[in-house]
Formats: sequence, structure tokens, C-alpha cells
Amino acid sequence: MLNNRAVISTPDAPEAIGPYSQAIKVGNTVWLSGQIPLVPGSMELVTGSIDDQARQVFRNLSAVAEAAGGSLNNAVKINISLTDMGDFAAVNEVMAEFLQPPYPARACVQVAGLPKGVAIEVEAILAV
Repeated sequence: MLNNRAVISTPDAPEAIGPYSQAIKVGNTVWLSGQIPLVPGSMELVTGSIDDQARQVFRNLSAVAEAAGGSLNNAVKINISLTDMGDFAAVNEVMAEFLQPPYPARACVQVAGLPKGVAIEVEAILAV
């Protein structure tokens, strides 16, 4: 068991909708759980364009990264899940609004479904 494991939690990002933490920090590494386009507080889903959904996802990730003492620019790996790979270019543009070069390593996959029927989920690993 890791005795230096810290749970990261902030009201500025949606509460977990399952048995998991918003993020876990061990040493200078932070694992951010996947975020979907939920609005913190109301827990309402952002609907509309993939751009709007992706911006909410990256706002959520940013809030958790800040609660961990860093920012998304500390990301070393980002994993993106999309239900439609046709959204790839639009999500790339939104991601570039939230991160600065050099960009982290990344994977982007198309999946059959995501929680609450959303079109996008993003998770990240930070080095802070």
C-alpha cells in the first residue's frame, strides 16, 4: 500500500459519478480521472457542438490539475475517447486552446459508448 498517496478533490470540477477520485497524486505524478462535459455544481451535461463539450471537459481537467498544484501544461500524457472520430479535428483545436507547446504525448480512440451517452471523455497524467 502506498502511504504517500493523496486524493485530489475540488468543487470546481464535477463530483465523481462512480467509485473513483477526481485525481490521485503520488510524489510528483498526478493521475486525473476521465472527465466528461458535466458542469460542476449542477452536474448538468453540456449539449450542443463537440467544441462546447470539449471545452467543458478541458475546463474540468484544468480545475483538477490546479487543485493538484499544477496546470494542464504539466500534462505528460493525455488520453481522449470519442464516440465519433469525425470530431478529431475539432477536439484538437479545443485542446490547443488549453495547452501550450510542447504538447504532451497523447492517444485518441473511438469508443462505442461513454458514461451518460456523452461524445467525449478525456483523462490526463501530470508531472508537477
